[in-house]
Amino acid sequence: MSHDPGKSDCCVVPTRLPNKAAPATGAAAEVVEGRRQAKGNSLQANTSRTPSRSYDVHSALEGIRQVAKGDRQSRFATLMHHVYALERLEAAYFALKRDAAAGVDGQTWQHYGQDLQANLQDLSGRLARGGYRAKPVRRVHIPKTDGTTRPLGVPALEDKIVQRAAVEVLGAIFEQDFLGFSYGFRPGKSAHNALDALAVGLTVRKVNWVLDADISRFFDTIEHGWLIKFIEHRVADQRIVRLIQKWLNAGVLEDGRRVQSEVGTVQGGSISPLLANIYLHYVFDLWVRQWRGRHARGEVIVVRYADDWVAGFQFRDDAERLQRAVAERLAGFGLALHPDKTRLIEFGRFARDNRQRRGQAKPQTFDFLGFTHCCATTRSGKFMVLRLTHAKRLRTKLQAVKLELRRRMHRPIAEQGKYLQAVVAGHGRYYGVPNNGARLSVFRFQVGRLWHRTLCRRSQTHHLPWRRMLRLIAHWLPPARICHPYPNQRLIVITQGRSRMR
Repeated sequence: MSHDPGKSDCCVVPTRLPNKAAPATGAAAEVVEGRRQAKGNSLQANTSRTPSRSYDVHSALEGIRQVAKGDRQSRFATLMHHVYALERLEAAYFALKRDAAAGVDGQTWQHYGQDLQANLQDLSGRLARGGYRAKPVRRVHIPKTDGTTRPLGVPALEDKIVQRAAVEVLGAIFEQDFLGFSYGFRPGKSAHNALDALAVGLTVRKVNWVLDADISRFFDTIEHGWLIKFIEHRVADQRIVRLIQKWLNAGVLEDGRRVQSEVGTVQGGSISPLLANIYLHYVFDLWVRQWRGRHARGEVIVVRYADDWVAGFQFRDDAERLQRAVAERLAGFGLALHPDKTRLIEFGRFARDNRQRRGQAKPQTFDFLGFTHCCATTRSGKFMVLRLTHAKRLRTKLQAVKLELRRRMHRPIAEQGKYLQAVVAGHGRYYGVPNNGARLSVFRFQVGRLWHRTLCRRSQTHHLPWRRMLRLIAHWLPPARICHPYPNQRLIVITQGRSRMR
């Protein structure tokens, strides 16, 4: 293998063994060795061999990206020094949320920063000599819209710092491998990119059937053995592998009791989304791309965001065969499709007419990333995908606002107004997609109604008239506004050949 001068990063482990030795000399005719950094390499001057040397984090990562992109079979043998570099740890510290909850160590962002340089120097030294120990994760339970709870983990502060630094380094490698239809927790990609890709794919491609799928308890059922094997496809530095194993084996602390498991990653840590994407890249993404090219009769589109994915098909038999095949594929890696959240529906440009001819009701809808997707038409009669705020998400958010207003009932009106202003603005920034204005207005109106109800309960003798309440609503609550462009304006899907998927 060869790399351009100035772009090599670190030792690359050879994938080809030496030739057979000559009988007379016993020496190999050709010995293949891992290449070290070339002289004059920009990384050589910037890479820190000790925590005290100057270090350019940007050029170091760029070198890793270039090597990973240039040779998809290369394995990186020396990565750990990029993780424990002081500048990277410091950048990771300042990237953390200031008001985030403390882990089992009780360490807050502000307290750790009082003697930041000394703390980071000590942390870097422990990482360099192998003395770093991961702490158990404090588990909390967050309510979900279906009445269940989602277990989230709160790592210790130093674990957050090291995880974020490791994500930057490993992300520079694996981002070159991830496929285009994977959108979850990736730099430069967002949930709205996934929504736009899905809407454009359903509109311009020959899609008549949609498989809406969800992997059951994905983060809790990831098998550690397979995950480590997938990481070692690209990472030969065993110090990085052991570092990840420390986080996987640290366990969780719940009700004062430490629980360890050989499966699953704790949601909430900076490293969990990257590990999830690596796992699904090898288990699902590469496999479904291959299945698409070998077994599908018609067109197939796929959009995945973390463990939620949607696939569109031209023919129903393709959809049914993929559903059976992906269930078998996931079972081989300890995963399973959620039986209640996975369903095949008729959806697309011709779904309404086909169902009317058969005497059936209008096409079913499906939910993806907080939006209900419906078959609709424009004013000119063309097919379009109508995206509406998921009704259950809307009710859940209003219920949370109601409880918070009750807690803030006797706080000043200005303080309540600033809180509700942030809530309505944040809701609009996510759900403000074209043709969803009506539900944005409903949310704003309901928040204003809950606020009026709360203010009226502050006194038994004074009633706040709606005339004054409308002035408060107009002053504090932002109006409903569409802040996202149409999907085809932000994302253009070019489909040339059967191997191209979005």
